[in-house]
Order: sequence, then C-alpha cells, then structure tokens
Amino acid sequence: MSAREGDDLPERGTSEQQSKVPPDFLVELFTNALDPGYAEAASRRTGRPQKAAWVALTARVVSLFLVGLLLAVAYREAVAAEPERSEAHAGLIDEVRAAQARTDELQRRSEHLRQQVGALRRAALGGESEELRRIRDEEAATGLAAVTGSGIVVTLTDAPAQIDPTTGRPSVADVSRVLDVDLQGIVNGLWASGAEAIAIDGQRLATTSTIRAAGSAVLVDFRPVASPYEVSAIGPGDLGDRFVGSAAAATARGLVERYGLGFAVRGESGLRLPAAAARSLRHAHPAQPVQPSQPAQPTSPTTGPPR
Repeated sequence: MSAREGDDLPERGTSEQQSKVPPDFLVELFTNALDPGYAEAASRRTGRPQKAAWVALTARVVSLFLVGLLLAVAYREAVAAEPERSEAHAGLIDEVRAAQARTDELQRRSEHLRQQVGALRRAALGGESEELRRIRDEEAATGLAAVTGSGIVVTLTDAPAQIDPTTGRPSVADVSRVLDVDLQGIVNGLWASGAEAIAIDGQRLATTSTIRAAGSAVLVDFRPVASPYEVSAIGPGDLGDRFVGSAAAATARGLVERYGLGFAVRGESGLRLPAAAARSLRHAHPAQPVQPSQPAQPTSPTTGPPR
C-alpha cells in the first residue's frame, strides 16, 4: 500500500462520517418553505388548460348580461306603471278634496240649523230671560256658541326647510316643522294664563277637542290645519302679559333659537271665534253660574263664564 493510498483512507472515513450527520432542518425550512406535495399541486393548477379559464370568463360575462337584462326589464315595468300610479294618486286626492268639500257644506248647514234653533229658543223663552242667559253662558263656556271679545293671537310657523346635501332637496325633518305637541303646549299655556275661548286657524276648541298628528299633518278635531298656525284666544286684559311670561312661551322661544321656528304674539281687539262643531251629549249636570273675569262674549250681549 502506498503512502498516497494510506493518506486516502482517513479522508474516506471523514466523508462517511459527514454523510451520517443529519441535515439542518431550519435551513431546509427557510430554503424550501413549500411542501413538495403542495408545490406539485400548484404546478398542476398553473398548467391547467386555457379552456377552463375561458369557460369561467364566459360564465361571468353571461351572468352580468343577465343581471343587466333583469334591471332593464324592471325599469321598463316601473316606467310603464308610473302613469297608473299617478292617476291613482290624483284620484285619491280628488276624493279627499270632495269629502272635505262635503264636510264643509255639512258644517255650514249645521251652523245654519243651529242659528235657527237659537232663534226659536229665544222666541220660546221670551227674549232676554234669565234662563236664556244661563244657556248662552253655558254654550260660551263649552265652545258651542260663537264669542267675541279682545285677546291675543299667537302665531307659530315652520322653519325654512334646509337643503339636504346628499339629495339636494329640501329636508322634511320633524325638527323644522311645528308639531302637534307644540300647539298643545301653546293652547295649555293660554288656558293656564286665563283664556276663556281659543281657536286654531278658525277651529274652535271645545271641552273634548283634540290636537293630534296624522303623518306630517296636524289635525284639530280631525280637521287639518297648516302653517302658519294662528292660535286666537279671548280673555282678560292681561292675558298677553301672563302668557308671554309663561313656561309655554319660554318653550316656544327655545324652539325658535334651536330650530328656527317662527313665534309671535300680538294683541287683538274685536276677535270673533266661531262655535265648535256640535258634540254628542253623553252626560250632563247643572252648572253653577260663574261671573266671567272679562269680555269673552257670545255674539249676543251676554258674557260667558271663564274657562
């Protein structure tokens, strides 16, 4: 054996020992992060036939076309049905106006018949008898007789409509409109200040009157009223001062400052408030005669009792 051959033996032994050393798994992990099985599957997906891609693209195009077709058909149907809807809406408006006209006519007939009954009653009771004066006083107190006198007129108006920055149209938010609760507060403040008779836009309030909302409309005894709302009240000479200093007036001024609603109070002499609609009598008891604090007078010279 030569010296060179002997020198080769240790080197061979060293190589065999190195082959038995386990590989560095951390280096292998960072060098080949993808598992061979996943790598093979990815290569198969990358090399799939081009035909499948075209099929998927065609399916998307067909789906978009069908959606667009459905939208076009829906728009066409909506446009075709618009005249019918407009005609139905106009028909409903005409019916409401006709019903309102019939109601006004019946109200005028009722007022005329009431005047005839009053004339017959005066003739039967002998003109200015004590009994007739008592009946007039009670009618004035309950709102069933027209009254005249001095008082105040409170005006409430909706705030100017703000423009919606998104749609560019006037906003219909409730905060910009006078609500039924606002009118209720004014009326209650007037009663508390000594008012003897109150009417809203010519609608006389009686003991069973209601002020309520129906959608965006305000109804007084089921009759709509609109802005500007004029609340007329007959009462003592200091009615205006007492009302201006009341909590109801302070609340109204707060609405003006916060939401821009309109609020004004003015004195008025010679106010005439019509009689309220006739009510169905459910029960009654004799009323004690009460002297009024000031001129809320029926159309005849007799003065009605305070509210």
